[in-house]
Amino acid sequence: MIEPHAPAPPGAPVSWGESGQSQAWLPVRPGTGRFLVLAGVFVCAACGLVYELELVALASYLMGDSVTQASVVLSVMVFAMGVGSLAAKRLRCRAAAGFGAVEAALALIGGCSAMALYAVFAWTGDWGGPWSAGPRCLLAAFSLAIGLLIGAEVPLLMELIQRIRRQDAGGAVADLFAADYVGALVGGLAFPFLLLPLLGQLTGALLTGAVNAVAGGALVLGLFRRDLSRRGRWLLLVANIVVLGLLATAAVMVDDFERAARQAVYGGDVRVALRTGVQEVVLTGGTHGRPLGLFLDGRLRVSGRDERLYHEALVHPAMSGGPHTRVLVLGGGDGLAVREVLRYAGVTRVDVIEPDPAVTRLARHDPALSALNRHALADRRVHVRTADVFCGLRSTRRAYDVVVADLPDPGITASAKLYSQEFYGLARRALAPGGRLVVHAGPVTSRPWVFWTVEATIRAADLRTVPYRVGGRASGFAAGPDRSPNGSRAPRDWGFVLAARTPPALTLDPREQRLGALTRASLRADARAASRTRVRGLPPSTLVHPRYAD
Repeated sequence: MIEPHAPAPPGAPVSWGESGQSQAWLPVRPGTGRFLVLAGVFVCAACGLVYELELVALASYLMGDSVTQASVVLSVMVFAMGVGSLAAKRLRCRAAAGFGAVEAALALIGGCSAMALYAVFAWTGDWGGPWSAGPRCLLAAFSLAIGLLIGAEVPLLMELIQRIRRQDAGGAVADLFAADYVGALVGGLAFPFLLLPLLGQLTGALLTGAVNAVAGGALVLGLFRRDLSRRGRWLLLVANIVVLGLLATAAVMVDDFERAARQAVYGGDVRVALRTGVQEVVLTGGTHGRPLGLFLDGRLRVSGRDERLYHEALVHPAMSGGPHTRVLVLGGGDGLAVREVLRYAGVTRVDVIEPDPAVTRLARHDPALSALNRHALADRRVHVRTADVFCGLRSTRRAYDVVVADLPDPGITASAKLYSQEFYGLARRALAPGGRLVVHAGPVTSRPWVFWTVEATIRAADLRTVPYRVGGRASGFAAGPDRSPNGSRAPRDWGFVLAARTPPALTLDPREQRLGALTRASLRADARAASRTRVRGLPPSTLVHPRYAD
C-alpha cells in the first residue's frame, strides 16, 4: 500500500516523522495541515458520540429500562475502545491507509446500526423477557464493533499529526484530545437538539455515517495521499463511494422501511405515527369496527377493547370516597380518565398535567380518540397544562379533592421518579382535607414485587393505602417495560392503590349511573385477591434510589 516517498519539490513544506526522517511532501503548509487533522478529529469525535447516543436511545426505546441499556452500551463500547487502541498500534506504519479504512468501516457500521436493530425488533419479535439473547447480542456486537473502530482512531491520528510536524508527546496529546472533546460536545448536543427532532433516529444515524465517511476519506486522500500507493488510493476512494452509496440508498428507502417495520410491530391499521419532542405516538384502528390502540414509545397505553374497565377502576373508587369538586389528573392526556371524572355532577374543575401536547391534540381532534373520550377535553371545566408531571405537581398551589395518577408502568425507568416517595409527598401536599389519591401501580399477578413497592412507597409518604386490582385485561401487545409483541407475555390485570391521610374506603357511589364493567362486589373481591399477593418488607423507592428496574 505504501510506495517509496518521492523527494519534495523545491520550496514545498516538508514534514518529519518520529525517526526524524523527512516524509512525503504535503499539499499545504504544516500549520494548515495540523489544523485539518484536528478538524478531522473534531468531526470524527462528534460522529462517534452520536453513534453511542443513538445506540443508547434506540436500545432504551426498544427494550426499556434505559439505565440498564445505557450501562451495557457504554461499558462495552469503552472496553472496546481500549482494545481498538491497542490493536491500532500494528497499523502505525500505515497510519493513513489504516485511518481511511477505519473511518469507512465506522461510517457503514455506525450509520446502519439503527436500521439493523430496528429491523430485528420489528420482524423477529424477540425482545421481551430477560433471556432474549439474540437481539441483545446484536446490540452488544454493534457496541463492540463501533467501540473498536473509535478506539483505533486516536493512535492513528496521533501518528498522522506527528508526521506533519514533530512535537513533544504531551503537546500532541493535548491538541488531539482537545479537538476530540470539543467534537464530542458538539455531537452530544447535536443528537438530542438537532438530529433526533429533525431527522429521527434512522435518518440521523445515516447522515452521521455519511459525514464520517466524507471527513475520513477527504483527510486521507486530500492530505496524506502520497502515503498510499496508486492502488491504495483507488481502493480507498471506491470503498468510500460504496459506503456513501449504501447510506444514500438506505436514506432514500428509510420512509418505506419505517412504514413496513411499523406495520410489522403494530399491525396493518396504523393511522397516525409521529415523533414528538417527548416520545413516539402511534394510533391504530378506531375505524371500521377495529378497536383503537394508542401506543406511546411502543407501549400500549390505551386499547379500545378494555380501556373502560381500566379507567372505571382507576377513577370511580377515588371519586366515590368523598368530596370531588376539584380533581387533578396526572398524565391522562388522552382524555379517558377525564371522561370518567366528568360523569360526576359535582365536579367544578378538572386540571390535567400532560407532558406531551401531541397526545392532547390527538385527544381533541382525532375522530376515533375524541369519540372514545366523549370530547372530554373540550368541556369548559377542564384545564390542560403541558408540563413535566413531576415539575407540574411540584408547582401546583391548588388543593384537590381527588388526584388521579394515570401514568405509565413504574417498571419503565423514565417513569421511576413518578413513583417515588418524593412524588407522593408532593401529591399528599396537593390533597385537600379528606382528599384521595389513586395511583395506577402496574400489574399485580405478573409483577407483584413492583406493585407492592409502589404501595410501600406511598405509605412512606405518610398516606394510608388500600390496594386493589381488576382482572380481564385483554391480551395483546405488552404495555410494561417488556416491549415484546408476544401477547403471551402481556399482563392480565391492572393494579391500583387508593390512598389518603386517613384510611380510605374502597367503595362505589350507588347514586351514580351504573358502570359498564365494575361493581362493588367485584371491586371488593379483587381487593382481597390483591392482598393475598402482598410482598412484605419492601423499602420505598426514592429519587436517588429507584427500586423498579426489571
